[in-house]
Amino acid sequence: MNLTLLNQQYLDFFTRTIDCMYKRLKKLIRWPERETLRKTMPMEFRKYFGHRCAVIIDCFELFIEKPSGLKARAETWSSYKHHHTVKFLIRITPQGSVSFISKAWGGRVSDKFVTENSDFLSKLLPGDLVLADRGFDVKDSVGSVAAEVKIPAFTKGRDQLSPLDVESTRKLAHSRIHVERVIGSVRQKYTILNSCLPINCLMNKDKFGKTVTDKIVTVSCGLEVGS
Repeated sequence: MNLTLLNQQYLDFFTRTIDCMYKRLKKLIRWPERETLRKTMPMEFRKYFGHRCAVIIDCFELFIEKPSGLKARAETWSSYKHHHTVKFLIRITPQGSVSFISKAWGGRVSDKFVTENSDFLSKLLPGDLVLADRGFDVKDSVGSVAAEVKIPAFTKGRDQLSPLDVESTRKLAHSRIHVERVIGSVRQKYTILNSCLPINCLMNKDKFGKTVTDKIVTVSCGLEVGS
């Protein structure tokens, strides 16, 4: 679906439909109890990380129309995508279920910024282990809540990784592929996420500060959880 091709009448109908779906489906995206996580921890994660892994995080971006304002253009320009985008932080459990999705942020911001300025950190418990990619340099902020983050070893300035770093990076890459699969599955099923969203889907917020774009992503992730 390409929302930019819809006239205002159909766009209003679509927005009302998304509102109704959002109210019903947002409750499916929830943080499970740690005891439940431990009891159902996949064997792969038990082998590599014991029972501590609570979450795997990543960010993904959606294309948006070019904003008219210069400030908005600067805030949404993604040097990675070479396009105007909005960015979301997603969290999945080791079991592969979406358990957190942030609001939309301008594509210019870093993964670290989104992580530290979403409601994500407040949900971590002491002892939790977070798996992330290199862009998530959030060791200090995660540590401030007595949790731990594991990211692949950096190769910059080093001829080669030590055998220990190679093995650790291999384990992380093998485990992190789960979040990439979930993002890929959501995009494949709900092709609206692959279109260029109209800028007015970001302009208006409800009383809770949620835009139409926020709700589209939450609905898509909720449908994925419930499928």
